[in-house]
Amino acid sequence: MALQALVGTSGARAPRLGRPVGRAAPAVGGVVLLLPDGEPESGRGPSPVARAAALPLARHLVRAGRADGLVAHVVRYRGRGWNGADERLAADARWAASEVVRRYGDVPVCLAGHGMGGRAALRAAGHTAVNCVLALAPWLPEDDVAAAPEPVKQLAGRRVLIAHGTNDTRTDPELSYRLAERAKKANRDTCRFEVHSDGHALREHRAEVLALAADFVLGALFGHPLSRPVADALAAPPPLGLRMPLASGFGRALRR
Repeated sequence: MALQALVGTSGARAPRLGRPVGRAAPAVGGVVLLLPDGEPESGRGPSPVARAAALPLARHLVRAGRADGLVAHVVRYRGRGWNGADERLAADARWAASEVVRRYGDVPVCLAGHGMGGRAALRAAGHTAVNCVLALAPWLPEDDVAAAPEPVKQLAGRRVLIAHGTNDTRTDPELSYRLAERAKKANRDTCRFEVHSDGHALREHRAEVLALAADFVLGALFGHPLSRPVADALAAPPPLGLRMPLASGFGRALRR
């Protein structure tokens, strides 16, 4: 989507990419776009708190992927609200993927989002530059027989990993399971991990979540061998591959 279309005639705020996170790679081999959390409805500007919360994952991924030329940017939304049919955060994610192509050329892109940013990552996955999607505790709407279900066809041809804390009281983990179940029918390369006893911020098992994210992103973007749990989750039929427990200590002794 053209930047001018997003700005509109009123001169409203435009989306943009933050500066590359961490030390710049000498040659860019792939890009991960971090999509911060947001709100279902809001006219307020983007949240600096949500942006700050995305930085630890960005830094971890850049350190893990430095040898492959991984670059990370946190997307600066126009605002923090999804705002119904506007699906503003998803539109900003698509713009960001196009901006990556403009800046870096034909490199694979991962959309990595948390909460409402996870929904944006899943929704914007159809962009031609997107190779994979990482959705952490994605916010998804309640099932409504009168409304169209959350789309999944755009996930075809991408590797998709969803991770959700079982004690999340802000975004319902059962809704992400139901979406993953439908997504698996459209795209076999879909898996979902359950982070037992963790909440929306995934703080209790932060080290394991970061290790899982790096394992998946480096495997999807650069062809690194996936760890056994991730490979098994992608290969397993529902419900096994969609309710895969994230083991305590994941990442401490990965054998590649």
